[in-house]
Amino acid sequence: MLIAVSLSLLAIFSFYDVILQVVALVHAEDMTQGILGVLHALLLTLIIVEILETVTAYFRTNRVLVTPILIAGITAMVRRVLTFGVEPLEPVDIGMTLVAILVLTIAIVYIGKQERVDSR
Repeated sequence: MLIAVSLSLLAIFSFYDVILQVVALVHAEDMTQGILGVLHALLLTLIIVEILETVTAYFRTNRVLVTPILIAGITAMVRRVLTFGVEPLEPVDIGMTLVAILVLTIAIVYIGKQERVDSR
């Protein structure tokens, strides 16, 4: 329960950061960097919410749901893709990130099919 409360507080603070980033975007000189800042903060909030969903689903069902964890992984990889223009990266890093997104997406599709078969 302590984890759920901690994640809830973290999500609230993270959403507050999103609001601060949007306010900073209005006054930003470089609109591209401002938008990237808002997206990073928003995606971080989504990752926290997905992890919180996993914890609360565990309390409800006594099972660990994998799909929210995979969605959080994809969100983290998308956050990384957004920084490609900001950080100098090797092509191998870009390729591995894209492969990770592909693998996580395939895993979500596969698990979704398995859940539909199991629910019949």
